[in-house]
Amino acid sequence: MDHIQFRIYDVIDFAIVWLLLFRLLRVVKGTRASQMFLGLAIIYLFSTLADTFQLTGLNRIFSSLKTVWLVAFVILFQPELRRALSQAGQFRIFRYFLRIQAAEVLEEIVKAAKVMSRKRIGGLIVVERAAALRNIIETGHRVDARVTAEIIVTIFTNYSPLHDGAIVVRDETLVAAGCILPLSQDRSHGVQYGTRHRAAIGMTEETDAVVVVISEESGRMSIAYRGKLGTCSDDNDLRESLFSIMRTSPRDEGASKDPTPVDSQQTTRA
Repeated sequence: MDHIQFRIYDVIDFAIVWLLLFRLLRVVKGTRASQMFLGLAIIYLFSTLADTFQLTGLNRIFSSLKTVWLVAFVILFQPELRRALSQAGQFRIFRYFLRIQAAEVLEEIVKAAKVMSRKRIGGLIVVERAAALRNIIETGHRVDARVTAEIIVTIFTNYSPLHDGAIVVRDETLVAAGCILPLSQDRSHGVQYGTRHRAAIGMTEETDAVVVVISEESGRMSIAYRGKLGTCSDDNDLRESLFSIMRTSPRDEGASKDPTPVDSQQTTRA
């Protein structure tokens, strides 16, 4: 036993392995993947014992089974694996590397809004932030596509079956389309806003999401945030407001100045 030495790297390695196993067990707990995971663990255990005691025949059998079960695990349980990767991406250390992708997504939204504004195509684009929008997503149809201006414009074109409603963007994914948003109950708006704009305001009254609105009647671009609706003069104005909001951490919102350009006197009908 004297020749066994523990280094600090061994402790770190052990801690990381157990952390990964703990997170994996939390993800598969209560799902059909839990039994599959248990079977895979048993195969690895017997494979290790066979290798330790030099049981050549059993070692070959279990080594082959390990490969089969790993492939089957990946194929059969893609939803669980996607959820695990999604949860891993929520750590701050990983979010730093997603900033470039987030900027590209916002640019695609601005590009789409510019095209829709010029062609008088109405639209509601909801950008999810800290608060999960699962209940809103469930009211629409799953899309799960990469966010591009072309897809957004196509969805909101009048002949599209999903044009009536809102789309929800999460990170770099267009999650759902045709979603129903809650209307604002603030009577101070009166008849100043149409249904589309009231829905944008209502959404931001209940969540920390950001909603981009394009008026079908006037082509005007607006942005709703924290229960307020601001009119954007052009795509550059929209870009500046959208990037300003998304750079603001939800924790710092209470102390930050509202970056939304609010024009409460502007009458807008959807």
